[in-house]
Amino acid sequence: MEKSARSKFNANFSTEKYQQFLQLLNKDLPADVAFRVAETPIFLTTEFKEKLLAAGNNILQTILQPGFKELTERAIPQKWKVANENDHPHFIALDFGVCKDEAGNIVPKLIELQGFPSLYGFQVKLGDTYSQAYDIADDWTIYFNNLGKQDYTDLLRETILGPYQPHEVVLMDVNALEQKTSVDFYITQQYLGIPIVSLGDIKQKGNQLFYEANGEDKLIKRIYNRLIFDEIETEGTPFDGYVDLRQTLDVEWVTHPNWFYRISKFTMPYLKGDAIPKTFFLHELAAIPADLENYVLKPLFSFAGQGVIIDVTATDVESIKDPENWILQEKVHYEPVVEAPDGGVKAEIRLLYLWPDGDDEPTLAINLARLSRGKMIGVRYNKDFDWVGGTTAFFPK
Repeated sequence: MEKSARSKFNANFSTEKYQQFLQLLNKDLPADVAFRVAETPIFLTTEFKEKLLAAGNNILQTILQPGFKELTERAIPQKWKVANENDHPHFIALDFGVCKDEAGNIVPKLIELQGFPSLYGFQVKLGDTYSQAYDIADDWTIYFNNLGKQDYTDLLRETILGPYQPHEVVLMDVNALEQKTSVDFYITQQYLGIPIVSLGDIKQKGNQLFYEANGEDKLIKRIYNRLIFDEIETEGTPFDGYVDLRQTLDVEWVTHPNWFYRISKFTMPYLKGDAIPKTFFLHELAAIPADLENYVLKPLFSFAGQGVIIDVTATDVESIKDPENWILQEKVHYEPVVEAPDGGVKAEIRLLYLWPDGDDEPTLAINLARLSRGKMIGVRYNKDFDWVGGTTAFFPK
């Protein structure tokens, strides 16, 4: 972490400034941000940013290799497999914990990865608001690859809209305006002009999809997908009561739902490098490690930390009835590197890539970060703490 920027920020910080920051953040939004936003951004050194870039590039080599789709075919649950899959994900998110290695160096360690969009719209507003509320100097940025705000929003537009007009592309989630991340939907709509629709708003005529606007049915040519299919898990028939999106339909996806499973915990055992924790498919494990206390047990097909066993025992491992659907992963120990007024705080940084059609490879564009004092990063582990929650990382231009 960049010490001089941290010292300056902390010296000028006050609870009143934080409240003013929140008021500015929520200004002009239809509702206040529904998740906790941290009091502070993160200030990275150029050296640590370069470590993140190297780690990200190493992971991309696996995703970009020929045969990656064949390698990850088993990752897609049969009941959630969707037709018309394209050749690459439009979004890639890589989550790194900020850790300390055996030599005492601060290093990134991969926590998880996703072939799914994150808060690509909200992070722009968040960075702007931190800069304005706390007078962060112009020589700090949240964007990679020499992008500025306009460059970034242009790339976001190219990725999501492609060749289509805004009214031909919909941002879709199960109950879109009720999601905690609906602020990101609203900001994305502001930037791109695309409608926000819930799954139940979509109509089918033949193999085409429509939504209603001003009393007319509008043809959907592309879906900016924010729906995680597990969220509509039902007893009996998937998509019961909705249009079954798994069909062969005359519509494009950005990004296609199958990539949510391909680039996920399933990918972890195939990755190698200093930033990658040792990870094994449970059914391929030759022997239970003697230092089992240094591992966590994770179900492949769950999200938001559900089902993870942190304090693993041999009995836990032996009792798993479907070991092919679990991984055993080396624990990542976060180092409390962000200096709060009352001690250190743990940090996680998510690299966000955009990959519009026609580009040979993804572009690292922006970041998302989270601060934690709890046992894990998620909201449920950080209740009643301050200097925790969603944030962003700044680094020197």
